Amino acid sequence: MITKNKFICENISRTEAGELAFAGVPLSCMAREYSTPLYLFDEDRIRERCRTYLRAVRDGFGLGAKVLYASKAASFKRLYEIMREEGMGIDVVSTGEIFTAYSAGFPLESAYFHSNNKTDRDIEYAMEHGVGTFVVDNEEELLAINEIAISRGIRQRVLLRITPGIDPHTYAAVSTGKVDSKFGSAIETGQADAITALALSLDGIELRGFHCHVGSQVFDSDVYIRAAEVMLRYVAHINDKYAFLAAELDLGGGYGVRYVEEQPEIDIAANIAEVAEYMNALADKLGIPMPQVAFEPGRSIVADAGLTLYTVGTVKRIPGYKTYVSVDGGMTDNPRFALYGAQYTILPVAAPTPDNSVECSVVGRCCESGDIIQESVPLPPDMKRGDLIACLTTGAYNYSMASNYNRLGRPAVVMLSGGKSYLAVKRETEEDITSLDV
Repeated sequence: MITKNKFICENISRTEAGELAFAGVPLSCMAREYSTPLYLFDEDRIRERCRTYLRAVRDGFGLGAKVLYASKAASFKRLYEIMREEGMGIDVVSTGEIFTAYSAGFPLESAYFHSNNKTDRDIEYAMEHGVGTFVVDNEEELLAINEIAISRGIRQRVLLRITPGIDPHTYAAVSTGKVDSKFGSAIETGQADAITALALSLDGIELRGFHCHVGSQVFDSDVYIRAAEVMLRYVAHINDKYAFLAAELDLGGGYGVRYVEEQPEIDIAANIAEVAEYMNALADKLGIPMPQVAFEPGRSIVADAGLTLYTVGTVKRIPGYKTYVSVDGGMTDNPRFALYGAQYTILPVAAPTPDNSVECSVVGRCCESGDIIQESVPLPPDMKRGDLIACLTTGAYNYSMASNYNRLGRPAVVMLSGGKSYLAVKRETEEDITSLDV
């Protein structure tokens, strides 16, 4: 039997014996069956999140509103199958993501192709595979898309990525809505107007509207409301200036998730309802019809649906200094602490000793001093080789950012649903790592 306890994720619990469980499955069972390190994904949680978003945007903006799963958070075939089954759209940022979605049978007419630097091959590949909409970052890209579309005898549907000048006050590394950003054309500098005029003049381009994205780990609706106001006013401005009324307005993604106890829990439906109420009132005030609104959640769809399971290898205790707990994974399967000090909650799988813990540095097995998963982690003082620990909320930007540094294979991905498990991505072998060597 699984007992309910208070954790940062609703799908974490402990059994009556005190062992950590995820999505109703004891983690020691997963270690025995699939080995470690191991990515686990709670399929039921992913589906629940998709449905929450779809209900919220349709309640707020009508049945034409869209939810596009941001593939960069985690991309493998089974995820695209789930997105298709749940009626989601997707956004993709590379030919690799396009091919993965295509291989999973996802209808690419419902895909939106992002990236600030699409090569000619990228553009041609996306058109060949029937990607429905391109999100265009800059004038050079727009001209390339136009030329290739004309050569193929088509008009390519596009949104223009506009920089609204909003600072979401999140990590600088994930802030993308400010004027000084590698993404998009800024309203403030006049570049947004210029690229809009250019798009409207091109024979191979069907301009549908605008896109913006202000950043990541946003915990309330204020940032979206500020961005939405800028973008709706811009839609009205472009209608007055060029007699072009945007049919679509994509507000991007960015709702945050809870990695540690101190971070708040978000009511996504309530946040979207608040944004919708504000936008509908503003559109009426501006005298424009509401465009077809889209959101692009990634992290908030899959992050807390993921967990990484590790086995402890060595425990190095330095008297008077600190304790290092080294696991069989590391920055190869989770580089986010090494990149920008990302916070995580790490727990022992075995029943913890009440009120008795030691602060540890959880580190990986790579030959790299920066190979750290998390500092100051409270763990039992008797941690030893062979013990299991779990890193929570790893469904986003862990598998998708994993590498073969030190020629280490990437972990398997296992899906959990209804208390049962199945393999979604095989564990990478030494033969897989050398398969492209010539």
